[in-house]
Amino acid sequence: MPESLPVVTRRTFVKSGAALAAGMAASRAHGANERVRLAFIGVGNRGCQLVAAAQKHADMEIAAVCDVYAPYREKMAGQLGCPGVADWRAVLDMKDVDAVVIATPDHWHALQTIAACRAGKDVYCEKPMSYTVREGRRMVEVAAETKRIVQIGLQRRSSPMLAELGELIRGGRIGKVTVSRCHRISNMAPTGIGRAEDSAPPADLDWNMWLGPRPERTFNENIAPYKFRWWKEYSSQMGNWGVHYFDLLRWLLGEQAPTSISAHGGVFAVDDQRTIPDTMQAIFEFPAGHLMLFGQYEASGVRILPRGEVELRGTNGAVYAGANGFTIEPESGGQFQDDAPRGEKTDVTVSEGDVTIAHMRNFLDCVKSRNKPNVDAEEGHRSTTIAHLGNIAHWTRSRIEWDPAAERITNNESANGFLEYEYRAPWTLA
Repeated sequence: MPESLPVVTRRTFVKSGAALAAGMAASRAHGANERVRLAFIGVGNRGCQLVAAAQKHADMEIAAVCDVYAPYREKMAGQLGCPGVADWRAVLDMKDVDAVVIATPDHWHALQTIAACRAGKDVYCEKPMSYTVREGRRMVEVAAETKRIVQIGLQRRSSPMLAELGELIRGGRIGKVTVSRCHRISNMAPTGIGRAEDSAPPADLDWNMWLGPRPERTFNENIAPYKFRWWKEYSSQMGNWGVHYFDLLRWLLGEQAPTSISAHGGVFAVDDQRTIPDTMQAIFEFPAGHLMLFGQYEASGVRILPRGEVELRGTNGAVYAGANGFTIEPESGGQFQDDAPRGEKTDVTVSEGDVTIAHMRNFLDCVKSRNKPNVDAEEGHRSTTIAHLGNIAHWTRSRIEWDPAAERITNNESANGFLEYEYRAPWTLA
């Protein structure tokens, strides 16, 4: 290991965690009389988690909640003692709301973020940032035009431990990284999300508003309020889980975008109504000489990595990293090479807690300071685009070549049709 690279110890990361806690406490004290008034749009599963994260900070106040599903809306409004509204546009008309937190289904993120920016609100938008590449780019453009703070909910970037790990990797601790791996695993066989007949929507759900810009269709209880994640018309597991790992790996390695993408898979074992694969393998090739592999294995839940969520394989070692720490396994030479160890084994275990709390802290600080957040619109868009490209490669059953500057597929013109779609009236991407 080169002498110029830092030696990572548990003490280093304990100090980092202490610094984070101190910084959060100082920020809260400083902002005690400068509360940021938040409104939450979408208060189902993830929305409730974001409410809990926001409540850890004394310098914010929840001014309103919004959801098209009355039980979610009424329960949260009752708990918080704030207004509950059904139409998100009413939230943007509230003059005393400084920022909105968007945790609606994926196909709503672009419209709501853009409208919020134009209404003068800062935005914390959950991942995946968009449903299409074109939506994501427009979100970036409008955030810049309106000078609004936009934080995307890829909270691993608010981890001091992972930030220091990135410095080690980019500094050469494990040599040249040629392969990284990440997975979504969950054994949903044999019946997955199940099957249900189309039916009339519940009286307390505004189904037309839930669909929004997507094509009109009859309600099915296996879509809303949560199982939309398994319908490609509204979401994907590539976008739901994969984007977290794509963003983490991009950040750790200093990568921007892949230029060649392929994917294989299908519904091989799970008998349900899903319209996304239960098994898929995607490969993303980066111009610096790096393959990022994503496996979606929903018919096999056995652990793949010895530790953590992601693996990075370099010429001098491999890293296994996750929320609670990381391990560096040193490499030794292979065929025709000196077999001496290329470094030391390092194990780091750190309890940073829920980094969503730190990510929300960063957002609130940036609302006040107007500094760039940890995952601004451009960074969120680049990471979300990787998920979109993996899906497009699978849908078109092709290896696609990507121009990240022009944001176009260069070898399959028909595949560019998936970069955007025509919204259902009256919705438009302004």
